[in-house]
Amino acid sequence: MDKLLQKLETYILYTVVFLLPIAVLGISPNPFEPIKLTILSFGVALALLVRAIRVITTRRLEFSVGTFDFPIALLAVSYVVSTILRTPNKMEALFLPGTATALVSGALLYFLLNQLDEKAKKTAGMLLYFSGVVFSAVVLLAFSKVLGSIPQLPAYMRAVNFNPAAGYLPAGIFLVTVLPLGIMLLMSEKIVSRRAFLGVSTAIVILALVVSIFNMLPGKPFSPRFPSTSVSWGVAIDALKESPIFGVGPGNYLTAFSRFRPISYNASELWPVKFATANNFALTALTEVGLLGIAGLILLVLTVYRMIRDKIRGKSQAAGTSSAKLLTENTPLISVTLLIILMAIFPATILIIALFFILLSFLSGAKKTSLNLGSSASDSVASGPAGATSAISSRLPALLVTLPIIVFVLFFFVRAGRVLSAEITFKRSLDALTQNQAQETYDLMRAAIRTNPRVDRYHASFAQVNLALANAIALRAAGPERPAGVEGPAASQISDQDRANISQLVQQSIAEGKSTVALNPFRAANWELLARIYQAIIPFAQGADTFAIQTMSQAVALDPLNPNLRIALGGIHYGQANYDTAIRVFGLAVAAKPDHANAHYNLAIALRDSGDIEGAIAQMTVVLSLLTADSNDYQTARGVLEDLESRRAAAAAPTGEELTPPQPAEEPVLKPPLSLPEESEPPESPITPTPTPEIGEEEQGSFNLTPTPTP
Repeated sequence: MDKLLQKLETYILYTVVFLLPIAVLGISPNPFEPIKLTILSFGVALALLVRAIRVITTRRLEFSVGTFDFPIALLAVSYVVSTILRTPNKMEALFLPGTATALVSGALLYFLLNQLDEKAKKTAGMLLYFSGVVFSAVVLLAFSKVLGSIPQLPAYMRAVNFNPAAGYLPAGIFLVTVLPLGIMLLMSEKIVSRRAFLGVSTAIVILALVVSIFNMLPGKPFSPRFPSTSVSWGVAIDALKESPIFGVGPGNYLTAFSRFRPISYNASELWPVKFATANNFALTALTEVGLLGIAGLILLVLTVYRMIRDKIRGKSQAAGTSSAKLLTENTPLISVTLLIILMAIFPATILIIALFFILLSFLSGAKKTSLNLGSSASDSVASGPAGATSAISSRLPALLVTLPIIVFVLFFFVRAGRVLSAEITFKRSLDALTQNQAQETYDLMRAAIRTNPRVDRYHASFAQVNLALANAIALRAAGPERPAGVEGPAASQISDQDRANISQLVQQSIAEGKSTVALNPFRAANWELLARIYQAIIPFAQGADTFAIQTMSQAVALDPLNPNLRIALGGIHYGQANYDTAIRVFGLAVAAKPDHANAHYNLAIALRDSGDIEGAIAQMTVVLSLLTADSNDYQTARGVLEDLESRRAAAAAPTGEELTPPQPAEEPVLKPPLSLPEESEPPESPITPTPTPEIGEEEQGSFNLTPTPTP
């Protein structure tokens, strides 16, 4: 029985090692990361369950102590603790982006692989390499457009840049790391036929690596781009100031980037892009799990360094050893060293994190230890009720030791099953949306939220679906514009049923937007979504403009250097004819990014409508200097500038009487407008928005672009 369970555990680990690099499946809008995370976490959980059953049946706990056990355990604990204490929305740490689950599952995979004997580890290494060969073949088939010519494949597989790692950068890192394993197998193989097969396989990996590197070169369409090291370092340092020990929480880097990126970032070409990772794994870990996590990472690197140093000293003492033998003996160390260097330069995906722990298990030594968890005297008890009772009691220590693991694994299977079920349902809702199936989209999104209400992506999408349906009903009920002189009901007269439907959809949209904020109140994009909802229903409901200003101000406070958010906030004030405040807000957008043409353009329009023609001309002149002369935007700005100059000339010339009546406000879509219930008010703000300073203040310090923490 024990041998059967041992083989089952080993084959489960083999399956995880082989499938992890090549697994791609459209169970989610992201067909790459969720399936890899599922294979990794479910495989590890199943292997733990089998091992627990082995302990119960044998009444003996056997385990191997490895070289990297302590730093890996410390690193895993830091991610668990930081997830519990710091990550606002735990589902982001556990599922997407799933940083905590990937690292903890990878650490457990290391411990499980380290229980295997050397022969089994070599088999796992071979499986990893041959998985890399399959991976390489897919890269070459996609690059040569063979996959693109197969219409039965999903659209993402037919793309010329398709590869199972979801990018040429992680693909290149993976292939560079597994290539030494193939070279080692090739050099150590004696049988000619196998050697030829390994030679062809190695050539395929090298060719796929060349293709990946070629497509990553600067200027290529698929060249990866990340924030600079100085920007990533600045984000990490400011995050540590807020929480030095535990960081901002796994899966929460995007929030830290929005809040803490330096203003110099706005001068780069990437300024509109928000990154969910630093430009390397080390700075990402420092930001997300703080000093505790980075301590485990440093200990891990130091252990590898000491191993390299000992190998170098041993080589100098062992004269006459062939280079082929040295390569064969030290291949895992070479792969680990390469991966550590690459992770210090580039960010890491779920695949790269898991690969790191797999390679460490190949490199780690193993000292077998055994603990007896049963009584040997019970083996001699006769059969019957007394014997059964004695057998159970003899296994009681083993049951007590393994029960927490069994309970946790079973809980994981149930909970993770619901998470996957919700993600599959959400994917189906998006498929229905692309096919314009409104009712099915609505029902499936509701089902996804009921199954797993902790995912803000679901609430955000459902909020927008509700809002779109409300707009569609309003437009349909209002009907086409009635020509003058044609008798009939007014276009703004909407039936009571349509009015009730619009009211229900609007309130549902607000409720979903508020749920998004509640799941992560420090995420600027969540507040922006809620603000956009309030802004969209201004023609429908009284008080929506006030709520829109409150929520957009909070988004600005959480992303203070984003000029587009300030332009959006200024636009709300402008829409309410509050030109003075709009001018001040647009001025702050200009201060955040002086070369942003749209910020100057909005400021010019607000100045024009406030009566400051000279100021508007000055801003529009700046707009033209920031645009290319052959663009449509340039022609638009040029027309506005000519109009402003004509207004200035007309104002300077003597004129006759110019009596113009005041313009009435735009007619609301609903008469009377909806009255929002009390529960439609915005949630409380986690950070107090910075007061808008006067644009006329002389000192540069008057533009306070950083949030003020709430006491």
